[in-house]
Amino acid sequence: MTKYLISFPSGEMDVSPEDLPAVADAAHAVVREAKAAGVWVFGGGIDESVPPVMVAGDGTVTEGTYPQTARLEGGYTVLDVPSREAAEEWAAKIAVACRCAQELRAFQDDPES
Repeated sequence: MTKYLISFPSGEMDVSPEDLPAVADAAHAVVREAKAAGVWVFGGGIDESVPPVMVAGDGTVTEGTYPQTARLEGGYTVLDVPSREAAEEWAAKIAVACRCAQELRAFQDDPES
């Protein structure tokens, strides 16, 4: 089994306020399906109202983030599935529910995690 990250930037989710409850219901249905299938690891959205900070090894906290991740936003799902094809199938289900294309990335195998 391999863990996959399925994600999308929040700006890609072009949904009217009236349609948002239906999108949430559809997304939650996919979450329930993934949990029932035993492939769900974690999912959620970045709280964009909370600014990111950098924490150094000595515990020093500073506002901001790495320049290349300054726009890290949106929704994220981590699934543990047997193949890339299975991950693509789940990503398609999430794309339908969220009404936008999903990025798919594989995590490197780490037996300690």
